[in-house]
Amino acid sequence: MFKWKRNPSESQDKPRMLEDILQAAKKSSDFQEYSPLENGRMTISCFKTMIDETLLRRSLLPAIKENAGDIRTLSDIKKYVPIEGIELTEDAIEAEKKLNAGYGLIQFENSRKCVLVNLTDPIKGLRQNNDTENEFSVIGPKIGFIENLDTNLHLLRNLIATTDLVFEEYEMGSFSKTKVVIAYINGVTNPEFVQTVGQRIKNTDFNVIYDNTIIEQLLSDKTSTPFPLFLSTERVDKAAHSLSIGQVVLLSSGSCYAITAPVSILDFFNSPEDYYTSWIQGSFFRLIRFFGVSFSVFATPIYIAVLTYHYEIIPNDLLGPIIFSRANVPFPPFLEVLFLEITIELLREAGARLPSKIGQTLGIVGGIVIGQATVEAALTSNILLIIVALSALSSFTTPIYKMSNTVRLLRFPLIFLAAIWGGYGLAVGVILLFGHLLRLKSLGSPYMVPLFPVRGKGIGDSFIRAPYSNTSQRPGYLRSLIKKKYKPSEQNDPSKNINTE
Repeated sequence: MFKWKRNPSESQDKPRMLEDILQAAKKSSDFQEYSPLENGRMTISCFKTMIDETLLRRSLLPAIKENAGDIRTLSDIKKYVPIEGIELTEDAIEAEKKLNAGYGLIQFENSRKCVLVNLTDPIKGLRQNNDTENEFSVIGPKIGFIENLDTNLHLLRNLIATTDLVFEEYEMGSFSKTKVVIAYINGVTNPEFVQTVGQRIKNTDFNVIYDNTIIEQLLSDKTSTPFPLFLSTERVDKAAHSLSIGQVVLLSSGSCYAITAPVSILDFFNSPEDYYTSWIQGSFFRLIRFFGVSFSVFATPIYIAVLTYHYEIIPNDLLGPIIFSRANVPFPPFLEVLFLEITIELLREAGARLPSKIGQTLGIVGGIVIGQATVEAALTSNILLIIVALSALSSFTTPIYKMSNTVRLLRFPLIFLAAIWGGYGLAVGVILLFGHLLRLKSLGSPYMVPLFPVRGKGIGDSFIRAPYSNTSQRPGYLRSLIKKKYKPSEQNDPSKNINTE
């Protein structure tokens, strides 16, 4: 979740020249070049997603065309262009920095010097309601994507200030002609992933693309699965983090979500907030999420299996309260659980479809009224009501909404298997579930990595949030061209400290 910087090892062998910077920038679809003079000896280069195009077309280009005969050197541009912030430089690094920040780069043919013209728009990429709504975090940035594609590209390039950030533009939808952009960092992201996504987009025939979620389904490796194989996010910092570790990010016009791939199933349980707190706190809350998901999936199936087939394993101290709570319930545990689970899902759906204030009221009041009434009417036991309520609450700990829906769905087949064969049915369900997960792939990459195939180094930042000193390597399953993200700091290493007293 940081501004990406070029790896120091990349620039040690050969310094970047201005020609190399422009050549790298030309790979991106938002890079533009203008030739305001008829002889073509002057070139203006810029990223259209980073500049104020009104300033370019109404001030810079007309001023150069009107004074074409008087502009003989780059220094003359300062005299005739009515824009503040014009600089003359030979420093390629400075030119790259300004180009990524929204400056226009003016260069005469075969000249190593260039003029940097400030064309930035200070309010571009911002709006009154630009906050994240569904991926809210207390700590950290809250800027989210919007429906305008150019604005979203501006937000990404503003956070990852390098000309190696490439945007490849495609068109999808025979009727809608929707613009789709593949974003990646050249020299970091494995080209196979970029080619795979591009080829799948070209081979897709669809009429209207309404949102990125449709693209996700069209490009997925397997459609007959309840698990999401692409990760969707509305957070700019999360998309930038995905780019920095070597993933591919897809954006489309009309959608306020970006989708990233390839992903692992463990990525769906990571929250950006984990990286904005200490690694101890981040690890604790991440473990809470894994526990919550496990409890949500298995709590009610285990309840059915134990009370129907394996009641001998219930401790004596717990047997009395269970018998007392179920003394007047006329239904078997299976129907009891099914009734409450369906009731919870109905309340969720009703609350989601109604306006926010009414939906919240319905969820709270409906849950209390129905729960109290079912227990008093002896339709369900109060112990099961507590278990179902905790199970529903645990499913909300998943940061990604689509994976939360998957967790909700998985309970029902396990409930049926537990009702038919008890613990053996539950074991069969778990085996089938893991067998299905082992067969899934995301852009050709195993979905269960680093658990299978086992990648020991990748586990360090999966179940727990490892400290930054241990996460300098990019995930191995991404096969990034540059393995290291950064050099770990040695200032906190006691063996490196020097006593200055």
